[in-house]
Amino acid sequence: MTRYPPLSSGGNQRGAALIVGLIMLVLITVMATSAFSLSTGNLQAVGNMQSRTEAVAAGNHAIEQVLSSPFTASPQAEEVLVDINKDGTNDYKVSFVAPACISASQATSNEIPPSSSSLGTPFSSATIDYFETVWDLSATVSDEHNGGASVQIHEGVKVLLPESQYEALCS
Repeated sequence: MTRYPPLSSGGNQRGAALIVGLIMLVLITVMATSAFSLSTGNLQAVGNMQSRTEAVAAGNHAIEQVLSSPFTASPQAEEVLVDINKDGTNDYKVSFVAPACISASQATSNEIPPSSSSLGTPFSSATIDYFETVWDLSATVSDEHNGGASVQIHEGVKVLLPESQYEALCS
C-alpha cells in the first residue's frame, strides 16, 4: 500500500484564488449595476414618449372640439379640459390663444366649393363676396398630474367666410 505525504497547510499557496474570485465578483456587480441603470433609463424614456403622445392626442381632441364650434364667430382664447382615458377626471388642460386669421383671398362665386352651398343662408346668395381665410390655432397642452408633460400644437385650417365676417375678423 502506498502512502502519500499529507497536504501542506500553506506551503506554496499565496491566496491567488481569493483575489481572482474577488475580481470576478466586482466585475459581475459592476455589470449588474450598469444593466439596471440602463434599463431604468430606457423605461423613463419610454414613459416620457408615452406622456408626450398622450398630450398630443389630447391637443388634437381639443382642436377638433374648437373646429366643430363656430370659432370664427368671435375668436377668443379659451381652455379645454380633456379626459383622455375616460375615467371621469380631467387629465390634460389645453390652453388656446385666440385663433388668428393669417391670410385671406377673395373667392369668386364659381370657386366656392360645392360643400359650402349646403352651409345655409350665408353661403347661398350669389351676390355676397366670399373669402377663403386661413386660421392658425395655437395651443399649449399641459399635464399637471402625471409628470408635467407640456406640448405646443399649431393647426392650420381654411375657412370660407362671407365678406361681412371677413371685414370684421381678418382685415
